[in-house]
Formats: sequence, C-alpha cells, structure tokens
Amino acid sequence: MGTQFEATVDIDRPIEEVFAYLADGEHDPEFSPRVQGIKKEPTGPTRVGTVFHSTAKDVGMTSRRDFEISEPAEPTRIRWREQSKNLVTVTEGGYGLERAPAGGTHVRLFNVLEGHGVGKLLVGLTGGAAREDASEFGQPIKEAVEAS
Repeated sequence: MGTQFEATVDIDRPIEEVFAYLADGEHDPEFSPRVQGIKKEPTGPTRVGTVFHSTAKDVGMTSRRDFEISEPAEPTRIRWREQSKNLVTVTEGGYGLERAPAGGTHVRLFNVLEGHGVGKLLVGLTGGAAREDASEFGQPIKEAVEAS
C-alpha cells in the first residue's frame, strides 16, 4: 500500500520557462539538498524514456535513484516513475503547471511512495514526514527557478 504527498507553489515566471527548467531535471540539486548529483540519459531534450540517474541522501543513507520520464506534455505536465528498487520508491510522480492570472505559474508537485521489503513498514512514516514538509518544499523550487 502506497502513500502520496504533494506540494504547491506559485512562481513568478512564465509557464514555458518554468516547464523548461523543471523538465531539464539536472537542476534538481539546486533546490533539493537531498540530491547529491544527477545525470540525464540520453542527453538532449527530455522526452518519454529519458532517465535521470541520481544519488540522494535520505535519513542519513545514500542511495542511487533512477527516474524515467513517462510523460512530458509541454508546458503543463511532467510525469515520472522510479526504476530503482530502494526500500521506498516513487511509483508515480510529477509536476502539473498552470498559468497564473498575474502571468506567473502555479506548480503542483506530487509523489506516490511505495515500500518494498522492510520499506513497507517505513512508507507510512516516510509519507507522513514528506507531507509535513511539503509546504516548505515548494519555496526552494520557486527560488531556484526565479534565480535562473
């Protein structure tokens, strides 16, 4: 049984710029301190099948994470799924982008988490902690995009 968390943020940039920044994927370390490094394969524009290989530090543990893009729909939607099998993985995640009336962009980020093995016992705690921190997760995204 999985659990989901989401965060929303309003960014003072046009939707096309926000989409381009987020679809690049290699910007993740700029707004997520847990991401230690990331590489896109293949290089070039993000499309269905693009995989982002990252190293992340969660709860003091470093793990390798591989996320495959399942749907890039410019400029409103990016969806991914995790290919790696860690204790807790993202079965589905993504960004939803909407034009804001004042010209900026409303962004919704979500991840559906699933536990594997011992991770089945941890997924509820992990999801709960992510939901508690979700309101704060959007601010670094906003700051990174607006500074780009």
